[in-house]
Order: sequence, then structure tokens, then C-alpha cells
Amino acid sequence: MPEPPDNLRDRLLALPTMAAAGPSLRALLASLPDEAQIAAGDAAVLLDTVGSLGLLGADVEVVATALADAVPAWRPLLVARLPAIVPLIEGLAAAHQVWSLHAEHASEGNPEGLRRLLLALIRDLRLVLVLLARQLALMRAAARSENDAARRALAALTRDIHAPLANRLGIWQLKWELEDLAFRYLEPDTYRRIAGLLDDKRTGRERHIEAVRVQLGEALAAQGVRGEVAGRPKHIFSIWKKMQRKQVPIGELYDLRAVRVLVDDIPACYAALGVVHALWTPIPSEFDDYIARPKHNDYRSLHTAVVGPDGKTLEVQIRTREMHEASELGVAAHWRYKESGGSQRSSSAGDAALERRIEWMRRLLDAHTEPAGEGDPSLAGALGTELVEDRVFVLTPKGEIVDLPQGATPLDFAYHVHTMVGHRCRGAKVDGRIVPLDYVLHSGERVEILTAKTPSPRRDWLVVSNGFLASARSREKVRNWFHKLDRARNLQAGRELLDKDLRRLGLLQADLAPVLSRFNVATVEDLHVLVALGDVGPNQVGRALLELEREREAPADDATPTLPLRQPRRLPKAADSEFHVVGVDNLLVQVARCCRPVPGEPIAGYLTRARGVTVHRRDCPAFLRLSAHEPQRVLPVEWGRASGGHASDIVVEAVDRRHLLKDLSNAIAQEDVHVLSIQSESLGLSRVRLQLRVRVADYGQLARLLGKLDGMPGVDAARR
Repeated sequence: MPEPPDNLRDRLLALPTMAAAGPSLRALLASLPDEAQIAAGDAAVLLDTVGSLGLLGADVEVVATALADAVPAWRPLLVARLPAIVPLIEGLAAAHQVWSLHAEHASEGNPEGLRRLLLALIRDLRLVLVLLARQLALMRAAARSENDAARRALAALTRDIHAPLANRLGIWQLKWELEDLAFRYLEPDTYRRIAGLLDDKRTGRERHIEAVRVQLGEALAAQGVRGEVAGRPKHIFSIWKKMQRKQVPIGELYDLRAVRVLVDDIPACYAALGVVHALWTPIPSEFDDYIARPKHNDYRSLHTAVVGPDGKTLEVQIRTREMHEASELGVAAHWRYKESGGSQRSSSAGDAALERRIEWMRRLLDAHTEPAGEGDPSLAGALGTELVEDRVFVLTPKGEIVDLPQGATPLDFAYHVHTMVGHRCRGAKVDGRIVPLDYVLHSGERVEILTAKTPSPRRDWLVVSNGFLASARSREKVRNWFHKLDRARNLQAGRELLDKDLRRLGLLQADLAPVLSRFNVATVEDLHVLVALGDVGPNQVGRALLELEREREAPADDATPTLPLRQPRRLPKAADSEFHVVGVDNLLVQVARCCRPVPGEPIAGYLTRARGVTVHRRDCPAFLRLSAHEPQRVLPVEWGRASGGHASDIVVEAVDRRHLLKDLSNAIAQEDVHVLSIQSESLGLSRVRLQLRVRVADYGQLARLLGKLDGMPGVDAARR
């Protein structure tokens, strides 16, 4: 007999599973230093862990992560060779937070919440393999420990966290032993009683199952039925659970030994059933046809119990491969049925997210059982790259787990704890530091809510773009609070919210009537109430007004509009034909420079002493002053035929922002108006006044231009 290796590296290389490992893993182990500062007990746990990982077909990164976590002296070398294991090592470190929480709340904690928090923290589900393999190694080593309290604490952690995860992921090689060891340490008397009731040990039952598998396989082949037979003996913890669930003694359990037959189609299921009943004596009361009558969760299979070889009862399940995949991975998944006590409850969003991750991992684990060549990435990368967590698991100050949607804020957390906590929320601390209420929470953070004495939620919490609430459930609670207020208060609050947003867009004076139908309301007041309750956002109203304005401004045809050419900066005198002075001919007529009337406006003439008749707008202050002093000089004037345009001065006051002049120029060009001159004047506080001289065809065109400019974003006023 060769001497066993005396250093950790060589002992790892000598593991039986290393013979089947890929050359990259063996080369990695061979490159490690032969000495490592690690306690003998820790070395034994590491060897056991790596051995289990080898049985599971774990890739080189997973094994390297386990090595780096257990042997700090090897970590720099492993990270240098495999940088991708850094997040995996960090994930293992994050898992210790779950172990601490379990220790704090072992008697009153939420195991399901801890399991979900664990999956959220480690992110890469390949780490579950490391956690399960190491926990099994620790449980095996605990059998030699004399510290009963530490052993029971380890067993409780295994029962609550590791064994359910192994069950859900279908890692049967580890699951049964984790459950049995935890049961053995936590309920030693019951464990010994159940073990004593069994007619043989597990190894004997395994040999019996193997003999049954071979005999049944030969019988199926002889009858021309193509089928795969597999089986395993029921372990002690599973036997105890079934005795508890059915309230029967062990003698009435017929599935202590069970085999499963997978065939191609439904006719083959019944053919295989005939072979089983012909081979062994059936127990009539134990036959169930879940193919003809599926369970409520759509589980389908044939179940029968027979008196098998040596007079020992045997359960046989027969199903198609499609049925097997549905029962293991679909809506009828075995772990969901067992852990919910046989009832299928509607899953929440968190359940759906967890199940998607688990189903994907189980598919990959199942695929990995097939032989794969060196470099096959089926397990190496897919587990960590194909899954995206869409839930966040945070902690209360007492360490309880709270399940929230991705993007949740402290305000969402407050409303999840209690509606009134949300209504009274005025601040929050995350991991001891104060954060804003729109802070995005991350898994594992501990949240504390700062509350006021009286509830007073804010309406801007309902505005989605503000980012205060990510949960529709939380927004509904805020909305219900404001629904209870009287209509007058909601009306006033909605008007203030909407006016604030429209003022920012330069749409404060816009007519809301044309957009009411878009929000299914009849009056502006109803729209204000919807804004106050958060059913309609102020930005939605502003966007609707801008879209309506663009629709009105769209050209009638598809021709590309052309910008008018800039005209010379001179003020031509009005042609004689543009005005008609009633009762007088052959007078010089010109446009007054003070008011510059345009066609369509009410006008009047004033007979000057040397320059003929000057045409003013009737409301021109200069004309009113002159006519009051010398009314005899006022002459009635009418517009004549249209001419090439009329100059008019306008003033625009607006926020001084980028592209303001470009936007104004585009709006003027769309109205087919010529710009004659532009002057700007700063008003301070990021505001500007623009004085424009433009040429318009008539008053109607000028009015349309002023309305468009006045409604532009950032424009406070546009006037003559």
C-alpha cells in the first residue's frame, strides 16, 4: 500500500473524483504550493467539499472558489490565474450575513426569507453547489464533535437553509444526507426509532433497489417496451415526514423502496404497468391513475405498489419523459407540492422570480449529468450569466427579511411594513446612514424608517418620474389616502401640481379643453382631481398639450417647408393702394412707427402738418394722445388691397437656455414670417428679453405667431 500524501495539495489530487476531472482542474491543483497553513479539521472539511463538488461535476471556477475561501494563502495565486472567481469569493463572504441572521433569529426567523436573501446575495447560483457541499462536509465532521450545542445549531441551519435548497434544485446526492444528518442531530431519539423499524440498512436497501432495477429492465425489454428504470431507497427523514403527513405507522408505507420507469408515450405507460403487474403481485388499494385523472396541479403519472422480490413492498411510478420533465421542472414541480403540504397557492412576484431561477438551474444540472467534453460550458458559465434577479431582499432593524420589487425605495419598504408607517414616513436610514426617500435599495441592506407623529403623505410621491415609489401596491396606498380627502382639497392640490409643471413648460395659459378627452374626463376640474390623486401625471398633460400643438402646426401637405429669405432691413413706405383715406385722394400715406399696424387691425389716420397722413392702430397710445389734443385732424382710413407684408415689433421674455433662439426661429419660419432684426437683453437670474422685428401678412398671422411663441417651453410672455 502506498503511503497517503502528507500535504493538502497532493491529498486533493489523490481524491477519487479528480480522476474524472478535466485536465484544467488537475493542472490548477498541481500548480498550488504543496504547503498550506490550515488546521487539520478544516483540511478534512475542504477535502470532503471538493470531493462532493467533483461528484456534482462542478467546473474549475467553482472548485477554485472553494479552495480560495478555505485556504487564504492560496487565494492570490488562484485569483491571478482565474480572475473570474473574485465575485464568487465575494458571494461566499456575503452568505455569512445569512448565517448570522439565522443564528440571531433561529427560533422566530423566516427560513424562506433567508433562503431568498441568500440567493439574492450570492447572485451566481453556482455558489449554491459550494455552500451545499461544504455544509455536508461540516455535518459529517460534526458527528465527531463533542459540542452538542454547536452541532444542533449547525443542524438547524442545514434544516432551514441548505436541505430545502438541495431539494428544490434536485441535488439528490446531497439532499437526502443533509436531511438525515440534520434529523439525526435535532431529533436523535426519533431518528433511532425510525432506523430501528427498518428491516435493513440503507446499503442493503440500495442493493435491493439495484436488483429490482435490473430485473424490471429485463422484463420490459422482453416484452418490447422501451423504458429507463431508476430508483433509490427512501431515507429516514423522508419516511418520518410521510408517517407524520399520513398519520400511519411505518408498516403501512409502501414506498420505502421505489423505482421510476420513463417511457416514450402514454400507450407505453400502460404496457409497462402490465409488465410490472405480471412480474410481481400488485396491492389493489395502492394503484392510482394520474394520467387519466391528473392531480389539480396537472401532475400526471401511474402509481402502483407491488410485493416485490423477497416479499418486500415496492412502489413503481410510470410516466413519459414529458410528464417527468413537467413534474420536476414545470408547474407540478415535486418540491412545490411537498413543501406546500400538497396545496398549490398562487405565487407572488417574488415566488415567480425565485422559481424561474431554480427551474433554470435544475435544467442545467440535469443537462450536466450527460458526459461532456473538456471545455463544455453547460454548467461553467450558464448558471451565472443567464439569470437576472428581479426582487430585492432587505432587512428590518430586527433582522427580518422584507421582499420588495427591484428598484424599491425606503418609502416602498415603509409601506410594505405597514400602511401607516408609510403615511408617517419622513426619512430613512440604510445601514445606519440617512438616505433620501428615492434611494434605490439593494439586497442585504438594513433599513430603518424615521416617522412623524401624524400621517401626511405627499402628492408628489405619486408622480412616477419622481422615483419615490417603485411598487404599484405602495402607490395605491398613497392614492387611497388622498381619495378620502374632500373634492375641494383635491381640486386645489391638483391645480397647483399641474400649474407648476405647465409653467415650467411655458404652457400655463394653454387651453386644457382640447385634451380632456384623452384622459376620459368631462371638465378641467375632473382633470385636476385625477392629477391630485396620481391617476394622471402633470407631465402627461403637458405632453398631450405639446402633441396637440404639433398636430395643429403640421403642414397640410408632405412638401418640405423652406425657410424664407431674409429681407433687407429697411422700412418701405406703404403704397398708396394699401390704405384708402375716406373722402380724400392724392394724400401721402405712411405707417406710424410707434405702433406699426398690420392688415386686419382697426386703424385710423392722423393728418400731420408736413408728412401727410400717418396710419395708427386705434388703440395706439400716441394716436389717442394726438386725437385728444386735435380731434379735427383724425381721418377715417380703411385697408386697401394686400401688399408684400408689414413690419411689426414683438417682445419675448423667456428662460435663457440652450437652443432658445433656434427654437424661436423655427417657430417663426413655420408661420412663414420674415425676421427683420433681433436684439437681446439679459434680465438676470437666467432670464432674457428678445426684441424682434418681423414682417407679417396681416394681423391674423401675427396673432398666430404670438400664440405659438407664448406656448413654447420656457417662454414667459410673447407680446406686441
